[in-house]
Amino acid sequence: MAFESLGDRLQGIFKKLSGKSKLTESNMEEMLREVRLALLEADVSYKVVRDFVNDIKEKALGQKVLEKLSPSQMVVKIVYEELTELLGSTDSELKLGQAPSPIMLVGLQGTGKTTSAAKLAYLFKNKMNKKVLMVAGDIYRPAAIDQLETLGKHIGVDVYTDRSGTKPPAIALNAYKKAKEEKYDVVIIDTAGRLQINEELMDELKEIQKLVPVAETLLLADALSGQDAINVANSFNEQIKLTGVIMSKLDSDARGGSSLSIRKMTGVPIKFAGVGEKVEDFEIFHPDRMAKRILGMGDVISLVENVQENIDQEKTMKTTRKIMSGNFGLDDMLDMLHQLRRMGPFKKILSMIPGMPKISDEQLEKGEDMTKKMEVIVSSMTVEERKHPEIIKNSRKQRIAEGSGTDAYQVNRVLKSYEQMKESVKRMSPYMKKGMTESMQKDLMNQFKNTK
Repeated sequence: MAFESLGDRLQGIFKKLSGKSKLTESNMEEMLREVRLALLEADVSYKVVRDFVNDIKEKALGQKVLEKLSPSQMVVKIVYEELTELLGSTDSELKLGQAPSPIMLVGLQGTGKTTSAAKLAYLFKNKMNKKVLMVAGDIYRPAAIDQLETLGKHIGVDVYTDRSGTKPPAIALNAYKKAKEEKYDVVIIDTAGRLQINEELMDELKEIQKLVPVAETLLLADALSGQDAINVANSFNEQIKLTGVIMSKLDSDARGGSSLSIRKMTGVPIKFAGVGEKVEDFEIFHPDRMAKRILGMGDVISLVENVQENIDQEKTMKTTRKIMSGNFGLDDMLDMLHQLRRMGPFKKILSMIPGMPKISDEQLEKGEDMTKKMEVIVSSMTVEERKHPEIIKNSRKQRIAEGSGTDAYQVNRVLKSYEQMKESVKRMSPYMKKGMTESMQKDLMNQFKNTK
């Protein structure tokens, strides 16, 4: 995540306040100096940092330590509130209006507009049950049309193309007419980018807005571009009036300061975040949830939503019944691992769990490698061995090791992991029986509400 380094710095700063009986001018000034430096190093705008730190100081100094909160907890609470405010305070929903609702994606070349168009279409189709039409409006880069068609086939979304030399504004209008006639809900217009902002590009975008009742004009801002993203956002907003920002590459190692600054510096809200290369790696941007992740407070709501979207409830119930009846086998363990992997990278999932200790990239890689080895080892077992792992003794272990290109030690590790998972699933069975309902969400929230 782009904010990982910043989050680590801030959490380390707040730990230094632990054990202090009260906040003083001295320890506050020291803490604020470090916060200021951490934000500047994360490429946050100087003006934003100055205002942010001043607001924290004003709210923190002189306050009584709240009941049940230590000074460090109180500071975290204040920083969380200020960070949420900085990122946008409340969710900025799309204002689609009457169908078909056109959404125009704009931005410089290389920011990922075409891929983001497909990600947005995937989200509308699969999470909002909308009929979507994508429009290939970048006629200057033929590969962009091919790319959008390929992505459209992959996600099962129609793509409107015109390779006859028609200009993009006319293409957008014709696509809108088609969407109206064929009762599409959303029209996503992928426009051409440029290496830099120029008059020709802006005139083309303005013409599209004149011909088509564009409901949302979303700018693609690259988290890797730093403060340049703010300058680009301001330039686009001055001429074509943006309604929102899609922040791409938030899964990268970028410092991410532009994401923290862009709402404050431009007044344009972040509405979506690209968090990976796959079409499903695309999230509605929630300022409060992002602030919690940055401060190591987890994001239980997003975690539960992720489970609901990616875990097959029917399979989960079937697995639960098998466990309760004592018939949980190695095939079931593999199936559970596959479902967990559908939720996304382990690193992303762990960042949503409050109080989760820091796990190094090396440890995560080892975990991923172990999962892959598990699959190979289990595939080398007979059907009977997978159903009844207790029959696997030394001679069988040797045969499985040879068949999987591993050794007996690694086979033992898989069998031990299986026993541990079986016990873990037994403990989780009350939640599984509820099928990730509201009851489970409440249980999880109660379990984690006092964290941090």
